Amino acid sequence: MFDIGMGEVGLIAVVALLVLGPERLPGAARTAGALLRRARQSWHNVQQEIERELAAEELKRSLRETAEQVDPSADIGAVVREATGAAPKDAPDERR
Repeated sequence: MFDIGMGEVGLIAVVALLVLGPERLPGAARTAGALLRRARQSWHNVQQEIERELAAEELKRSLRETAEQVDPSADIGAVVREATGAAPKDAPDERR
């Protein structure tokens, strides 16, 4: 993640030991670990939320495209025109 080698980690540990002292170093390490864990969890939650939003947008787009492709109004109009064109307007009604 940060591309830190073992030498750099050792140097940070020595500086932390000198600055904090042996009494406060374990507590500071636990606090740093907890903060890092919370930061990673928050980042993971943000990534999941973005993925859910993208999936929802993709689903909406797919539904919109499908609805446009399956639009029955053109088919209904053609059937209505065909039905009205097949029966002449001046023809007597044969259902009497």
